[in-house]
Amino acid sequence: MSNVPHIVSAILAGLATTIEAAVGGIIVTIVLSLIAGLALLSPRRFVRGVARVYVEVFRGTSEAVQLFWLYFVLPVLVGFQLVPLFAGILVLGLNHGAYGAEVVRGALRSVPKAQYEGAVALNLSPTQRMVRVLLPQAFAEMLPPFNNLFIQLLKSTALLSFISAGEITERGELLRPVFGADIGWIYGTELVLYLLLAVLITTGMRALERWAGRRLGRAPVARTELDLTVGGGGAG
Repeated sequence: MSNVPHIVSAILAGLATTIEAAVGGIIVTIVLSLIAGLALLSPRRFVRGVARVYVEVFRGTSEAVQLFWLYFVLPVLVGFQLVPLFAGILVLGLNHGAYGAEVVRGALRSVPKAQYEGAVALNLSPTQRMVRVLLPQAFAEMLPPFNNLFIQLLKSTALLSFISAGEITERGELLRPVFGADIGWIYGTELVLYLLLAVLITTGMRALERWAGRRLGRAPVARTELDLTVGGGGAG
């Protein structure tokens, strides 16, 4: 037990880096998701093709290998070494942005056709239709899958330990050879920190879901309604 305070403080020293990687990766993910998701719906075949190649390449290859390519192979090819944290944020954003692009595409497709036809009848331009009609409604549909995506991104920050970015997983691995007898405390501390960060993400996203629902005039689902839906309508 005498080593526990040192173990906890050493792992906490990497918490700021983990948060920076997660926040940076989320920002890049959001930007790329919107760009690629809209591009997948473009009337231009070339634009759709480029977006599709991006999505399939980053969804279909290992995130760890992508990280190795960006951090180890790219410097050999171009002679420029990226900072570990920046390389990690870039890979997290590129990888999860590919998944997010499909979330955006699917959410936009789910908007009722009547909404689109109404916007056309009002003589709105394509940009106005997207910004004023389609995206506000699709936004609410995007939030639950983006919540899952952001939590997955948070957990993927552990991959940055491969390039010595200094986040909490690497801090724990550096402790393991010295404090092997306290390995339960090392990994237990890491588990708790990841869980707390995931809860924070979920709490923020749930609040955003409620806000988006109110903007669309959707009443929150009552607890009793939810129970009936899940329970199949109660006893006969």
